[in-house]
Amino acid sequence: MDFTSSQGDVRMASSSSRFRRIWQNNIYLWLLFLPCLLYYLIFRYAPMFGLVITFKDYNLFRGVWGSPWVGLKYYRLFLNNPDFWPLMKNTFLLGFYKLVFGFPAPILLALLLNELRKATMKRFVQTVSYLPHFISNVIVASMVIMFLSPSGGLINNMIEWFGFKPINFMNEPGMFRGIYVVSEIWQHIGWETIIYLAALTAVDPQLYEAASIDGASRMRKIWHVTLPGISPAIVITLILNIGQVLEIGFEKVYLMQNPAIYDTADIISTYVYRVGMEQGNFSYGSAIDLFMGIICFIFIYGANWISRRASETSLW
Repeated sequence: MDFTSSQGDVRMASSSSRFRRIWQNNIYLWLLFLPCLLYYLIFRYAPMFGLVITFKDYNLFRGVWGSPWVGLKYYRLFLNNPDFWPLMKNTFLLGFYKLVFGFPAPILLALLLNELRKATMKRFVQTVSYLPHFISNVIVASMVIMFLSPSGGLINNMIEWFGFKPINFMNEPGMFRGIYVVSEIWQHIGWETIIYLAALTAVDPQLYEAASIDGASRMRKIWHVTLPGISPAIVITLILNIGQVLEIGFEKVYLMQNPAIYDTADIISTYVYRVGMEQGNFSYGSAIDLFMGIICFIFIYGANWISRRASETSLW
């Protein structure tokens, strides 16, 4: 009995000393990680406590514990809502189009930048493509509305110059998704290339030399050397993007939409804002948000499972 106890004490002492040694050797890395840890604890994990109101008829004056318990009432209310399927359709199609057209765009730009031989030109293109990412969604939405304005907008001025009638783009429901996706690509394409440009630096230059000796053209090198070299980064980014298909940014959609295009522009996040913030039904809005979070988790888990089965790259 004493021998077993002494063994346990030795193991605890060795693990404690090992942890102390790791801490001392990496103390500056831990300090750098601390702000990130605090951010997630304060703004991501602590607010999860509020999810309990999705099962209550939350009243601001009664508080969380004083509000009556209603179980799955608000989840059933959302599923039986006649707006459920139109909202799901609009949200899914907007996210799907963004994935189909927006995901390959930074990969293509990174490949093109990698082929540039003039460093000055490469830096200039990178700078110009990065800048829109730092413009707020309010400014981007205002720019889109201004450029597409039927009276004095740049696009309609060009249309009139060719002899055609101006088009009220922002009042056409069928055009909203295309306008939103194009604005998203323009705003974020440069920033998202950083991941792929970093992955390109890890590709062994000797592979390109071997391909040149074999007589491979530039396109062959890209297809057989560059793309396989950055495929892990592509797969991981794709999995994360699939998990965010239904997480469409609220701000830009809300600023660009109007009642004339609700048929295609009204998505779940804007609906949650209306019922949660404008109508004050916090329980209903939170229930919808949690429901969408579960759907997104299923998407990302499924994409990761398929990736792990089809290749050796996955998130876990």
